[in-house]
Amino acid sequence: MSGLRSSQVAAAAGVNPQTLRYYERRGLLAEPDRTLGGHRLYPTETVTVLKVIKVAQRLGFTLDEIADLLDAGQHRHGRHPDAGLQVRAQAKLAEVEAKIVDLQVIAGTLRAAVDTGCDDLVECAGQPCCPIPFATIAPGAHDADPR
Repeated sequence: MSGLRSSQVAAAAGVNPQTLRYYERRGLLAEPDRTLGGHRLYPTETVTVLKVIKVAQRLGFTLDEIADLLDAGQHRHGRHPDAGLQVRAQAKLAEVEAKIVDLQVIAGTLRAAVDTGCDDLVECAGQPCCPIPFATIAPGAHDADPR
């Protein structure tokens, strides 16, 4: 029997051995063969799969999305481009770009709060110069009786 033991795969991929077991339980890695002594023996390509998983995570894909991508890649063989990386990468890109827009708004609001000299959130919210978006809920903004 040939293959890599858990510690070898983990070291080569830059993960810990518990990650291998977790990914097996999640279905991201196939269950490896075992030696007569019960040690796991992974095929050498497992290192590549682990590196792909880690890169995909850094790109913002969840483990569920990565599992789908890995599954689509194994079963698709180029026949269904709508199920593969291209469409999913485009969707993830749109999601990331929307987050960037949100983060730019947040950064601008925080810069304005710093520039305004806001030191007390509640006090600032009551001032007309407050850049925090919820300034409209300050006392007096909704004085009408809700009943």
